[in-house]
Amino acid sequence: MTGNQTRRQRWQHIIFGTDTPEGRLFDALLIITIIASVLAVMIDSVERIHNRYGHWLYMAEWFFTLLFTAEYAVRLWVSDRPLRYARSFFGIVDLVSILPTYLSLLVPGANYLLTIRALRVLRVFRVLKLVSFMREANMLAAALIEARRKVAIFMFTVLVLITVFGSLMYVIEGPASGFTSIPVSVYWAIVTVTTVGYGDISPHTPLGQSIASLAMITGYAIIAVPTGIVTAEITSAIHRDRDRFRRECPQCHLHTHEADAHYCRRCGTHLPAVESEPPSPDAS
Repeated sequence: MTGNQTRRQRWQHIIFGTDTPEGRLFDALLIITIIASVLAVMIDSVERIHNRYGHWLYMAEWFFTLLFTAEYAVRLWVSDRPLRYARSFFGIVDLVSILPTYLSLLVPGANYLLTIRALRVLRVFRVLKLVSFMREANMLAAALIEARRKVAIFMFTVLVLITVFGSLMYVIEGPASGFTSIPVSVYWAIVTVTTVGYGDISPHTPLGQSIASLAMITGYAIIAVPTGIVTAEITSAIHRDRDRFRRECPQCHLHTHEADAHYCRRCGTHLPAVESEPPSPDAS
């Protein structure tokens, strides 16, 4: 084994692992650095601070960007599957978090998009060994993916309703009440159905107010639909998770236990451990 390979494997264990003091220290320092870089971008947007310390904050921004660029390059170097890491959630976030500074050379103000670096703090779940939280997050993501077709159909139906409400208000109220076009009226319908109610446009005729009332009531009814769809999918995901980690109580033979349960919910007998595969380091 060459010295380069040994060095690569050692850095791989430090960067993608949390089972050593060096790995935990690296992740802790990384999270602190991420938070510091995000705070620097945020306070730089305050005019009084920018006028006084703008130069130093600009230098700090480039320092953090170059540091994260080097870190991203090292992650690609030590990864067994660089393309897999680059296409993973954290790989994409790591790349996107360094692009705004370089983009600001062409588009002034793009550097303020660096606050997306806050997403990198999600690594705290891995650092603090909060694996169960990640499992619950994966379950929620899976439920949303499963419900995407139902939600898409629902959103299309809502879009049609909003278009109808907007068109009716354009015909009934007209430009005199602020409904100068169908797109403007559709904007009013979106604001009304979502129960936001900015108040910049409002109907004045009795018929228009009646339709507005109907749109508001419809908005409250609409809120419950996607909630029910996602809840049903989460319930299905929980059942699938139970089937995947099905464990039978050796005493009473009950097998409907949560994946993180340690004792039988019926008789209190200690349950056998769940065998799970360790996460791939390339996807960290």
